[in-house]
Amino acid sequence: MDAPPLVEHLKHEEEDTRSGFCPRSGIYRSLHRLGPRHRPPSDPALDAASFVFSLLPPHDSTRPVLLDSTTGRRLTFSDLRRSALSLAAALHHAVGLRPGDVVLLLSPNTVLYPVIVLAVLAVGAVLCPASPLHTPAEVARQALDAGATLAIAAPEEAHKAAGAGTGLPTLLTEREPGDPDGPPSAEEMMEWGDPLEAPPPARGQSDVAVVLYSSGTTGAPKGVMLTHGNLIAIVSLLRWSAEVSGSDGDVYLAFVPMYHVYGMAFFALGLPAAGATTVVMRRFEMGAAMEAVARHGVTNVPAVPPVVAALAKSSGGWDLSGLRRVATGAAAVGAEAASGFRRRYPWVELREGYGLTESGGAATFSVAASRRPEGRGVGQLLPGFEARVVAAEAGGMAVGPGGIGELWLRGPTVMKGYLGDEAATAEALPGGGWLRTGDLVRFDEDGFLFVVDRIKELIKHKGYQVTASP
Repeated sequence: MDAPPLVEHLKHEEEDTRSGFCPRSGIYRSLHRLGPRHRPPSDPALDAASFVFSLLPPHDSTRPVLLDSTTGRRLTFSDLRRSALSLAAALHHAVGLRPGDVVLLLSPNTVLYPVIVLAVLAVGAVLCPASPLHTPAEVARQALDAGATLAIAAPEEAHKAAGAGTGLPTLLTEREPGDPDGPPSAEEMMEWGDPLEAPPPARGQSDVAVVLYSSGTTGAPKGVMLTHGNLIAIVSLLRWSAEVSGSDGDVYLAFVPMYHVYGMAFFALGLPAAGATTVVMRRFEMGAAMEAVARHGVTNVPAVPPVVAALAKSSGGWDLSGLRRVATGAAAVGAEAASGFRRRYPWVELREGYGLTESGGAATFSVAASRRPEGRGVGQLLPGFEARVVAAEAGGMAVGPGGIGELWLRGPTVMKGYLGDEAATAEALPGGGWLRTGDLVRFDEDGFLFVVDRIKELIKHKGYQVTASP
């Protein structure tokens, strides 16, 4: 079931222009609109990699797009484009990768991760990221469920991809130092592949681009299918939000894993397309992260609620005077942690958002920074999104501002469905383009969303298993 296109909705004459709620339809509509510069192209034959490439700065740009926080290794925007197309050419001609093939990517964050993502998409293959925290058995289960035909793995993770009886041919993400005769690597292919020999685009907006594994509302992990159209809309919304929130010139810190929808949307796709520089951390450690903020001039940190809570209570002597914005995109931070953070760092804007893997990442975001100590929930609906708050106590009717019920979402980034699981897809996508989130929420009179509780035992927000906060 494809998500509706990202278009402006005609307002119903009874729609509340303050909250976006229409009593007749029971639907909340976004109070924000995309201008012509940020509307995604309607061309059905467009693929996500081509779209991102079209937005990168000029070919001769020497500005850094990715910088390793530890080694200082950097890739310019020109490097990113050339390396991705070179790798796409090598994967197609030397490895035999074809459109529709599934590639398992098993790696922590590196400056090469976005290159590999774009290369796989440029070939027309389907990307299936896996967590390096997985055991070999879990990696094998995901690879078999997704139908992977190739694995690209970090050197320290390659044994997982090759083990457990999968029989997957495996490339390393980067060459192993001191071993010139070791297994082939994507890094080497970026060097000898010819970008002019990259295959022509072979996928369109309705084709599956990425399969991300999520526990959904509960139970065993399921493959969330996002299309090229979903990714194009995600990039468009991120570029818009960066501009309207005044953060389009920021330097970002990437410790949120890129194998999650949150990290992939930001660091592998959206921020390069927005022309931003990202400092990449291989794994998160609080002291190292805060040192990276000071050392590399980081101004914007996409984070998760536990990090915000830890910063609010921290007694560390880090120099965060240059930090301007911290965003969260999982569950609500919680009033106590949010107010504690704002008291401790009054010069830093704390912006909250809400999303799930199934919604393709963020569906709401705090476009304007709140100066209230308690904040304004998890923001307002992003452009193109609609919502219903369905109250069981009201006989399944949608309720207006202040009413509590299950959040249903409809928008341009909502998943196509769960891979090979029609029953779970039918439960999550009941029809009409709606996604049932399993979260109990309310909207206030200004269209801000507040997460109240959860219906299911476990909800997966932005790739993290979390407890929703009031």
